[in-house]
Amino acid sequence: MNELNSGEWLNPPLSMNLTAEGLSVLAKEGSDFWQKTSYGFTHSNGHALLNPFPQDSAFELTWKLNYTQQFDQAGLIAYSDDENWIKGGVEFADGFPQLGAVVTIKNSDWSVARVPEWMNREVTLRFSRSGDALTIRAKCEDKWRLVRLAPLDPSRNWRVGLFCASPTRAGLEIFLRRYAGQMRMGRCTNLHFMNDRKDYDEVIQRELSLLSPEVRRDQKLRTVVNE
Repeated sequence: MNELNSGEWLNPPLSMNLTAEGLSVLAKEGSDFWQKTSYGFTHSNGHALLNPFPQDSAFELTWKLNYTQQFDQAGLIAYSDDENWIKGGVEFADGFPQLGAVVTIKNSDWSVARVPEWMNREVTLRFSRSGDALTIRAKCEDKWRLVRLAPLDPSRNWRVGLFCASPTRAGLEIFLRRYAGQMRMGRCTNLHFMNDRKDYDEVIQRELSLLSPEVRRDQKLRTVVNE
């Protein structure tokens, strides 16, 4: 089963094409996720392919950063409803690709950092859910960096998945290379679309690195990988 194509579309894109190399998605002009802040408008028509997002789990997405028009964007989104969601990824703004996140609880905020050195390379983004928080990390052929630690209301039903949007133009096509999930602390299940055993081992070690030394020493991992 190819997980790049799994889930339920919130606002389907104009088209998509799944191949052995990945998934290409063509966004609609005027698509976006935003709530009110500064600009005054509400947009809830961005494209998102959503799956369940249980507690103590994580999802990763890898895609090609090759878009260059104002507000072109792609990444992951954790979605509850139109007024409660968090998106993270790379958005092209003010002449640069910007790594960042938007946290929306009725109103949206936006935090970014320029990453021009990432242009025309593959970017990997990771959403980790635990307790009342969402941790967002990203990398581009280098070490993981923290993007955002944000509140995530545990009383709400959350879904997660790849997203893209094109607020200002037609013709944005995103190439998605890899999608992996889900991981649980102490147990790792359904790690789909991993390129090889090395990728899988790196994920396990990364999960363990987040634990305290005492917990790591006592933790017994039982893993099941679905091919």
